[in-house]
Amino acid sequence: MPLPSSGRVFGARTRIRLSDADATGRLRLDAIARYLQDAATDDVEETGWGAPGHLWVLRAIRIEIVAPFLEDRVVDIITWGSSFSALAAGRRWSLAGDASGSAEVDSTWIHLGPDARPARIGRGFDDYAEAAQGRVASTKLTLVPPSSDGARTPWALRATDVDRMGHVNNASYWAAVEHRVVGGEPDLRRPVRARLDYRHPIDLGEDVELVEDTRDGRYGVAFVVGEVVKAVARVEAIPG
Repeated sequence: MPLPSSGRVFGARTRIRLSDADATGRLRLDAIARYLQDAATDDVEETGWGAPGHLWVLRAIRIEIVAPFLEDRVVDIITWGSSFSALAAGRRWSLAGDASGSAEVDSTWIHLGPDARPARIGRGFDDYAEAAQGRVASTKLTLVPPSSDGARTPWALRATDVDRMGHVNNASYWAAVEHRVVGGEPDLRRPVRARLDYRHPIDLGEDVELVEDTRDGRYGVAFVVGEVVKAVARVEAIPG
């Protein structure tokens, strides 16, 4: 998706730190998720659409690693509003490394008021809505969980997984994916498409299990508490 011709566009630059890369030097998915989250937070705080008056809950995200960040040391991030509706907004990011790494990301966020309940976005969002160029934000989830009778693996939560919202942070889900996929299929050192649908928040102390699907060279996983599917992720190679 090209940059919008009008509306707000926000830029940021971050260095890839030691803790952001795996043993081969590849920038991990969970680190990318943190970069995206930080850029979005800095953007809305600058415009007054951040906490505490406005809260944003991630509903779904689609990360396309066009060229893995293998030798990069710096990542430039550009972000803007990609869609808009009464209660939700889309956000797009474009990432470019200093050694040819690149990624394109799109996401949907639900807007909450100070009471942490869904709230109409209302006035003052004009610059973001203008950048969306008439595209409508949809909160519909598309990923189908793996079969519930598949093998289950416990996933232990840590206190450091929880953010200021009191729930497991978005990036922590990708840490679980990284842990299960690295060294297997798909190969994360090649271009991949990674998607994650967030259905319900996970709280510290809940007994989380991973229900996995590794068919056809792709990796799918459901984050399950009891019989409730909290989130679903999928990573697959980009053909070609």
